[in-house]
Amino acid sequence: MSKSKASAAAEPTVINDNNLGRAWSRLLLRVLESGGTEISPLILSLTGFDKKGAVPEDATVRQTLDQLLECKARPKVDVVAFTIFPQRLWEMSRGNRNRLFTLYRATFPRWQAMNKKANGRGLYFERMVAYGRGPFDGNQLEWILSQYDSRKGVRRSMLQATTFDPGRDHVASAQLGFPCLQQVSFEPTSAGLVVNAFYATQQIFDKAYGNYLGLIQLGAFMAHEMGMTLARLNVMVGIAKLERIAKSDPDLVPLVVSAKALIAGVATEQTSCSVPPLMGGSAP
Repeated sequence: MSKSKASAAAEPTVINDNNLGRAWSRLLLRVLESGGTEISPLILSLTGFDKKGAVPEDATVRQTLDQLLECKARPKVDVVAFTIFPQRLWEMSRGNRNRLFTLYRATFPRWQAMNKKANGRGLYFERMVAYGRGPFDGNQLEWILSQYDSRKGVRRSMLQATTFDPGRDHVASAQLGFPCLQQVSFEPTSAGLVVNAFYATQQIFDKAYGNYLGLIQLGAFMAHEMGMTLARLNVMVGIAKLERIAKSDPDLVPLVVSAKALIAGVATEQTSCSVPPLMGGSAP
């Protein structure tokens, strides 16, 4: 059996936690301590959300990661999360989802223009609320919520939103940064809303933490609109990859120290990385 076939047949790596920073730290350390740079497949499950859908984090891990991302000219955690759910626009909308959708559609061209290279093919939330076809002018989230609110016993397979579109995304490019997230489904349960997200591939270093945060924020929004709390987030990843930074990069050391300390329950101090940050930062 070839190495690639053996890897594809590996048992799933399962990470179950109630702290976002610790779950991501466990993922990072798992791949750093392995013989390769990939985990395939990965199942990461998060619980521990409060009534508003927020999940515990670790300030040191989050700040150390953001500092390293800035040093490497990669988008910070909040910027990545914004691609999945525009939390600050939701806060500006003061609990009115129609206002959120209107505000997002009106401002999307600006978000896209701020970083055309990364966002030229769209953003995940944009695909969810302006897919290009379908009910409600392609607003899949409004369709889900309107159907859920309309009657009891809604077909559960109806409660899903897709971001992958074969008509736009089946292209022969050697690399395609978007969309890695394929779809999100929402499952109301007696314990609250369960959100399931499916990724073909995922970048562990510069995307995964922000992906999880954005999905949590999306789940909290949907749970709020469905009149329940967020109970669990499940993320299924075909291939989780450590790229855009080498395992041997000395700038990883402070992050590894913080990750290990979080898992061990030990406090640490932040350390600056050696690469000077670029000015300006990245747009969503």
